[in-house]
Amino acid sequence: MTDTPAPPAPLDALRFAFGTLTVLPVRVTRWDREAARGGMLCAPLAGLVAGLCSAALGAALLLLGGGPLLAAVATTVVPAVLTRGLHLDGLADTADGLGSGKPADEALRIMKQSDIGPFGVITLLFALLAQVAALAELYADGWARGAVAAAVGAVTARCALTLASRAGVPAARPEGLGAAVAGTVPVRAALLCTGAVVAGCAAAGAAFGAYGALHAALAALLGLGLGELLLRHCRRRLGGVTGDVFGALAESAGLTAVVALSLG
Repeated sequence: MTDTPAPPAPLDALRFAFGTLTVLPVRVTRWDREAARGGMLCAPLAGLVAGLCSAALGAALLLLGGGPLLAAVATTVVPAVLTRGLHLDGLADTADGLGSGKPADEALRIMKQSDIGPFGVITLLFALLAQVAALAELYADGWARGAVAAAVGAVTARCALTLASRAGVPAARPEGLGAAVAGTVPVRAALLCTGAVVAGCAAAGAAFGAYGALHAALAALLGLGLGELLLRHCRRRLGGVTGDVFGALAESAGLTAVVALSLG
């Protein structure tokens, strides 16, 4: 008989989440599927920290007279720095792979290359422009709206990773972060985490009244819905998830939530 690995302590899960999803000096002490399960359930917490950091800088610049556009750019830069640009790189690589129209094996090879092709450049450019434009619109209404949007977008982005790690979602490659976390989170736990995230977003939006709470909750749901559509497309085209696909899911879900908050 083989010994069953001990369930990870809460700190192991937090270390996995922050050690793999941020550049914060956190050492991952366990790299097994039990730790991955806890880590991906804690992914929204890593997003919350990134979102609060970006919100703080954006709000500070706006209050210092920097203007909505500068605040929006700063808010967009912070999460890119805190992830070493890995999620943005994943978005670009996934766009190149999917946009190539090649079979799965060839598309995965394209995604693994270090350079960025035309599909990746165009996708990255418009994604960043859309995010800055949406945040600038929100900051124009006050620092609080921009700050809440930054936090909601960041948490929604990481919750999309929790959902993508649920049981039944395979890895497209046998190695890498995608293989380490694919299928580790029970479906029920992923749904409970999603419910908590949407409720938290609604609570943040409640600072602007009942409509603000509903607006924030719907923005998070729209972001997660878009992430789910992209996930299904990647499963159909690539056979599963990779680290690049995770990055694309995070960026797409977070951007959708922020854009939704800028509307209405």
